[in-house]
Parts: sequence; structure tokens; C-alpha cells
Amino acid sequence: MRGARDALVPLAVVAVLVLVWEGAVHLFSIPAYLLPAPSVIWRDCAAIAGNIAWHTAATMNTIMLGFVASIVISLPLAVLLTSSPAVANAIYPVLVFTQSIPKVALAPLLVVMLGANELPRVVITFLVAFFPLVISIATGFLAVPAELLELGKSYRASRLRELYRIRLPYAVPFIFSGLKVAITLAVVGAIVAEFVNADRGLGYLIITSTAFFKVPVAWGAVILLSVIGVVLFQAIVVIERVFFPWSSSVEAVSA
Repeated sequence: MRGARDALVPLAVVAVLVLVWEGAVHLFSIPAYLLPAPSVIWRDCAAIAGNIAWHTAATMNTIMLGFVASIVISLPLAVLLTSSPAVANAIYPVLVFTQSIPKVALAPLLVVMLGANELPRVVITFLVAFFPLVISIATGFLAVPAELLELGKSYRASRLRELYRIRLPYAVPFIFSGLKVAITLAVVGAIVAEFVNADRGLGYLIITSTAFFKVPVAWGAVILLSVIGVVLFQAIVVIERVFFPWSSSVEAVSA
């Protein structure tokens, strides 16, 4: 009953907002090219459902490639950051530098360097998503109590064994916190990349729809992006609860 209530309450709130949106558009006679009603958005998007599905698949491919790349690179990078203060002092400024560059400004340069293909979009998605993930993992590694590390040393545990038997399990709640942030940022990064260089994807669909004044279709793509972000975020939550149930309870206690 509690799980059903937790699922129904957000759905009820969304339904009320949609009804208010629909009623306000009709009540104030707002033109569709300014703010289309949800019914108009649904009608126009349903008419090109196959095309929207194709663009959605292209965006999902970019999101997942960039997200997986952020995981693969963030874990060893976090290990380097926590290996010694000297290494951390050398790497941290580079990480901050990469994040201080506006990705919209960087995207055209990546297109020139890497070509007008999928690779620049994946790189932009990765650059947007990996920073909070590597910081979360490094924070988790450093948050291990000194008593546990001393216990490992008393058993003559090597650096590798200390990493995967002590630091990595203790950092699991931090890792999933970073994954939740990274997956939502990956959606943002993919759309930013598609705005600059794409011939398919929901970002490309938004650009072309607004250019031809198909505003309901553009709104439909924006709403679909929001749904994708929520679904991917909840997928991370489900994975955490299924495979690491103790991790979610630790997060709840710390919150």
C-alpha cells in the first residue's frame, strides 16, 4: 500500500497540472504557437509517432554511450584522486578546468576536431556527466573511517584488496548518488550536443520544429525528454534498491 501511494501521489499531481494547463489555455484563449494545450501536443505528436520514436532512439543512444563512458572513466580517475594528495593536486585543476568551459562553446570545436558524427555528441554528454560522478566516488573513498583502514592494515591487506574490500563497498551510497546526478546531466548534455551538431535526435527535432512553427511537436519533445530523465533516474534507484538495499537505507539515514 505504501508503494502504491508513493507512485500514485506524483501521478495525481501531474494529472492535476495537466488539467490546469489545458483549462488555462482554453480559458485565456492562448494561441497554439505560444503555448499549445496538452491535447494539441498529444494530437500532433501522435500523428508522427514513428518519427518521434526514431528521434528518441537516437537521443537515448547518445545518452547511454556518454553515461557509460562517464562510469568507465570516473572510477579509475577517482582511485587516482584518492591515491595521494600530490596526485589530487595535479588532477583536480584539470577537472575544474574542463567543467568551467561552456559545453555549447566547446561543441562546435569538437565537431571540427572529431567530425560531424556521433562521437562529438557522446564526448559532450560525457563531459557534462562525469564530473559529479568522479567527485562522488572520490568522496566515498575518502569517507571510509580510519578504524576500518587500520583493521585492513592489521590483516596486511594490499592497496588493491583495501580498495575492493573496504573502500569500494563503503563508497556504494556515494557512487549511486553520483550516478543519479550523472544520468540526469547526461540527458542535458545529449540535447546540448544535438542543438549544435545532429541530423537526428530530440534536440534536432526541437530545433527543426520551432523553425517551422510546429510548436506542439517541440513541446512534445521537451516533455518526452523530461519523462526520459525521470525514467532513467528511477532505473538507477531500482538498481540500487535491488542489488544494494543497504545502500539506499544508508542514504535515507544520512539525509
